[in-house]
Order: sequence, then C-alpha cells, then structure tokens
Amino acid sequence: MEYITNNPQETEDVGAALAAGLEPGAVVAFTGDLGAGKTAFVRGMARGLDCPERVTSPTFTIVNEYEGGRLPLFHFDMYRLGSAGELFDIGWEDYLDRGGVCAVEWSENIAGALEGDALRVDIRRGAQDTQRVITVTRGRAG
Repeated sequence: MEYITNNPQETEDVGAALAAGLEPGAVVAFTGDLGAGKTAFVRGMARGLDCPERVTSPTFTIVNEYEGGRLPLFHFDMYRLGSAGELFDIGWEDYLDRGGVCAVEWSENIAGALEGDALRVDIRRGAQDTQRVITVTRGRAG
C-alpha cells in the first residue's frame, strides 16, 4: 500500500489507522531518511493503540516504552546500533515476548534480526517539502 501525506498530522493518521489492526507481537520496521517522519508515524501508532503517553524519539535511550493502551508500544531507534547482535544485548527477545507492538526506526541496521513477517514502512520525502510518500509492505525489512 502507498499513501501520500501532506503534513505531519496526516502521517500520524496513517500510523493510527495501521496500528488499529495490529496484534500482539507485531513488528513494524521503518526505513527513511533523518527527519522523514518516522517518529510522527509512531505517534500516530500510539494514538491508534490508545496509548495515553507523549511519544518522543528514543534516539539516545534506544527504546521508549508506552503502556496503558490496547497493547504496549515499544519504540526502538536503531540508528546508533552497529549490528543485529547489539539488538539482543538490549533484550530484543524479551520485548517480543511481552505481547506488545515493536516499532523499529532505522531497521536496516538490524535487518538480520527481524522476523520475516514484519511490516515494513518506508517513508520518503515527496514533491513538496512537507509531503511524504509512505509505502507499507509485509516481509523482510532492511
């Protein structure tokens, strides 16, 4: 599926719609340039999962946890990880076992560790400055 959004709110809306249909253990793997809108999409996912907390980028913490919604949301930023092996050092398998949704920014950095049925969300800049082209597919990320 491909979506065109024209502002961050529309990007969040696509994230909310996608999250409404997610099941426990879902992995959503993001690719896209810095500032493309990955965190805005995850903000929408949190809304779609009824998570009441404010979503921020986990760039320096590696993972932010949002609970209190229909499913917990675990928001990962893999930008600073050098390999898939480092993912297991931070407890990746434990997060998968907790029955929430794992949203993984910079998934290409740990592609070898992701499940084959992960949802892949690629966000690219569109024709205008605020426009985004969002492509959602199922399959190996990275």
